[in-house]
Amino acid sequence: MTKRPILAAILSFPLLSAGVPAVAQGGPGLSVTLPESISKAQLGERDMEVLAVQIMLDRSNHSPGVIDGFNGGNTQRAVAAFRRNHGMSEDGGIDTEFLRALLKQETGEMFRTYTISQEDVDGPFYDVPSDFAEQADMARVGYETPRELLAERFHMDQGFLAALNPDADFSRAGEQIVIVARGRRNLAGEVARIEVRKERGEVAALDASGAELATFPATIGSSEFPSPSGSMTVSAVAPEANYTFDPEDQRWGPDKTFIIPPGPNNPVGGIWIDLGKDGYGIHGSPDPQLIGKTASHGCVRLTNWDAQALADAVSQGVEVVFV
Repeated sequence: MTKRPILAAILSFPLLSAGVPAVAQGGPGLSVTLPESISKAQLGERDMEVLAVQIMLDRSNHSPGVIDGFNGGNTQRAVAAFRRNHGMSEDGGIDTEFLRALLKQETGEMFRTYTISQEDVDGPFYDVPSDFAEQADMARVGYETPRELLAERFHMDQGFLAALNPDADFSRAGEQIVIVARGRRNLAGEVARIEVRKERGEVAALDASGAELATFPATIGSSEFPSPSGSMTVSAVAPEANYTFDPEDQRWGPDKTFIIPPGPNNPVGGIWIDLGKDGYGIHGSPDPQLIGKTASHGCVRLTNWDAQALADAVSQGVEVVFV
């Protein structure tokens, strides 16, 4: 990434928490100073400027998906959304104008320490099979490991969490780990309309005036199983949803009906916003790192934390428009 000069004053707000340094002042562009216990080498090809931008975008409610330090399509989509909502051209990328606006809005630490609790390690945790029949026999399709639980809680890629904490086993209460400082998830306004933007791979929550309250990266159908067109309506919100596979409603999968219990690793991430048409909804995913990168079977798939944020903000009757 090409670095840009930026006024040191822009970086002058406090960004320290629990002794963990975050964003360095001065120098070209926006750079992140890692905790002393972490070397840049152990983070591989991750870009520290992109990492800081992802963390701040997550706080701004223009979600980059998983926070991982890589400048992929979901991050670029979030940058464009933030720019659009702050009067900038969408295609300018991470330039000085963008950084100035982002830093003006989103202050605070980039990293903090977290002490793993007994509840974090007690689970229960599950070995989740890929077969629907075996999943249907489970009591819950929950997290497989404490590391997976913690990564989702803090909107992080599991590999990135492990890279930040190479000596951690994530299974001991009292163990201290380094995490990103997670963003707020409450939307600042009432959602009156949801737009599912197929070409952008984006779901946007809008208020009654049409202003965007939040945008999220999304997997929206596929060439074989396209998402619908036109308008639908939120008919129900299920934050602890089971998943019913009915072969009569699908053109894929097994030839038997299975009801898979709730949990973050069931096929809809345990979160379902029903759109009033059989088989169609906005939902979570057991694989947050794949959002926007793989196809769906016609539904709209978000990370679990983005699906939860949207589910918390919508109610029955909200219009959903596929554009």
